[in-house]
Amino acid sequence: MSVNIALVDRRGFLGTLFSAGAFVIGAQLLPVELDGAPTPLPDAAKAAFHPSVYLGIEPDGTVIAVAHRSEMGTGSRTALPMILADELDADWKRVRIQQAIGDKKYGDQNTDGSCSVRDFYDILRQAGAGGRLMLERAAASKWGVPPSECKAKLHQVVHTSGKTLGFGELAALAAQQPVPKKEELKLKAPSEFRYIGKDIPITDLNDLVTGRGVFGMDVKMPGMVYASIERSPVYGGKMKSYDDAEAKKVKGVIATAVIDPFKPPHLFQPLGGVAVIADNTWTAMQGRKKLKVEWDLGPHATWDSKKFKDELLETAKKPGRVVRNDGDVEAEFAKGGKIIEASYYVPHLAHAAMEPPAALAQYKDGKFEIWTATQNPQAVQDTVAAACGVKPSDVTCHVTLLGGGFGRKSKPDYVAEAAILAKKLDKPVKVVWSREEDLRFDFFHAAAGMYIKASVDQKGKPTAWLQRSVFPPIASTFAAGMEYGAPFEVGMGWNDMAFAVPNHRAENGPAKNHVRVGWMRAVANIYHAFAIHSFVDELAVAANRDRVEYLLDLLGPARNLELDKPWNNGKPISDFPYDIGRLRNVVQVAADKSGWGKRKLPEGHALGIAAHRSFLCYVACVAEVSLDAKGKAKVHRIDIVADPGMIINPDRVRAQFEGAAVFGTSIALMGEITAQNGVVEQTNFHNYPVSRMTEAPREINVHIVPSTELPAGVGEPGVPPVAPAICNALFAATGKRVRELPLKRQGLA
Repeated sequence: MSVNIALVDRRGFLGTLFSAGAFVIGAQLLPVELDGAPTPLPDAAKAAFHPSVYLGIEPDGTVIAVAHRSEMGTGSRTALPMILADELDADWKRVRIQQAIGDKKYGDQNTDGSCSVRDFYDILRQAGAGGRLMLERAAASKWGVPPSECKAKLHQVVHTSGKTLGFGELAALAAQQPVPKKEELKLKAPSEFRYIGKDIPITDLNDLVTGRGVFGMDVKMPGMVYASIERSPVYGGKMKSYDDAEAKKVKGVIATAVIDPFKPPHLFQPLGGVAVIADNTWTAMQGRKKLKVEWDLGPHATWDSKKFKDELLETAKKPGRVVRNDGDVEAEFAKGGKIIEASYYVPHLAHAAMEPPAALAQYKDGKFEIWTATQNPQAVQDTVAAACGVKPSDVTCHVTLLGGGFGRKSKPDYVAEAAILAKKLDKPVKVVWSREEDLRFDFFHAAAGMYIKASVDQKGKPTAWLQRSVFPPIASTFAAGMEYGAPFEVGMGWNDMAFAVPNHRAENGPAKNHVRVGWMRAVANIYHAFAIHSFVDELAVAANRDRVEYLLDLLGPARNLELDKPWNNGKPISDFPYDIGRLRNVVQVAADKSGWGKRKLPEGHALGIAAHRSFLCYVACVAEVSLDAKGKAKVHRIDIVADPGMIINPDRVRAQFEGAAVFGTSIALMGEITAQNGVVEQTNFHNYPVSRMTEAPREINVHIVPSTELPAGVGEPGVPPVAPAICNALFAATGKRVRELPLKRQGLA
């Protein structure tokens, strides 16, 4: 099954995307929230021909579905049009997918937070159902019959008499129909779904396997030049002087140009530095090596990651800002009894996507044309506009395929670099980051120190639980000097702990940022899940109880977790309640599928378990681990059970959780960014390794719980329970308790 894909530019959308006789269907509602207020509904008469449309039908019957989210292996460019095509009852073979440019009229285009399907499931169903109803009404008008006698079925409208009209034949007449009101729409019942819930190959598959896929690295245009940028080795450093004489002697080097340093808060601004401009990327990089730059390294030149770790752990032992308080923890601790406490640490991590950042910018007649691999084309518009003194509407961002993202490519500092240089040089400029730059100048995932203390009863079950988390917050990206986590950070697996403990307090301590801090796949859930689920394992071992049985006992009976003002991924708790029953179920299914307590394991092998809710999805992970002959951890098998609600494309969902198992294994075994004198020490995959064939789990089994609940996230929630499950299995196999990641730091990987 083949589906054509094309990129859409602003002129193309209005001029050549649809032909003159095309039927263009507008989205009736846009799920956009800006500053907490919903965007007003577009005028219905205009919406039918408005650039915010998601769907159009050509006179030849071709259905054009506009993919407004970015494609980086998640399959969103397939899943979202599947929803649209299903409600329209289109023939998938006759669907052509167009990649949208950045434009707020599409709604939120930030392909982050595992929310593409979750946020657009309803709106795309409504758009498809609206188009279907307009086609049925057009056919009724043509035949002079009641609309109730007409029904769309597989790319045509069928009358009760048996006569038919194709979608293309009805396109012009359908365009004259009024856009239906929401209450007029009749959505399909799940039993009627043609594509939703079915395995459908991703639309990019043929291009990817034949090398025709266009990534950010691949884009070229006539007259373009290439830039490589020398940046301060320390975050926040400023250039004092530079000498480019030797750089300009390199054959192919054209010029140099200065990019001003950012002004706090740093947002997504470029770091600043000296750019070497050349006729190809390699030459630009060689010329950059010849630059002589003197830096004022600034206050972060004293940052040492080892000392920083000690600071985080020490702060975690002190009272912090209370983010949840149930019962009276101190009163329960004062009663005496058995106390168990532990500290945990997760280091800074890099995104390390396979394709480093790259962008091509052209400046002409006061406007920018951008081509880049980005997760957020609207952020590109805003960032370039702010950096170059133009309006966001004067920035056209074309979205290519992404060679991985993990959150890094929603932060378009690299795009702003290309735009600044294009304006300075008055010619198209392509900026390409090297792997070394990508690792040293990332928006790093925060390091975190955590402390947990519990008082337990005779059965080892907590009667009081105190937990503290300390990390440089992502909030520091947007407001200089911020030291406490934002609500979404403490809301990720920290102040929403699910266990049935009568006395519980969660706190968050202050930490300064010494590098740029940003979200990465699963965000704060990574370190919070590691600490909490490692501690649960310690409690189970101390109680001498089976860890699955203990975890289920700790979760308590099936119920909805009652929280005071939960973050809940920004969704109403009424729509997405925290259902302990669903979390218990994935634990039980994971135990069953992994053969917990039933399967005979090879000598030296053991199992570990962890379960976590994130991005409104419930996930349990069982890891099978041993030590090899050299005393290094070997992950033999991962069983992941996920309940993400209704799913659109099972093949892509399974792939996401398989990828999460490998990603999580990398974090557990080897992920670590360190620094001395403010300079990041990791420069490539030799000292920032990721799981390769020999380190990745030998066997990954993904089990999806069938569900009719609203769709939740799938791209990120598989990551958090993997590392604690691996470490818990390692303890079961060896008796070695790991409270700091990565395992290689402990000599175990």
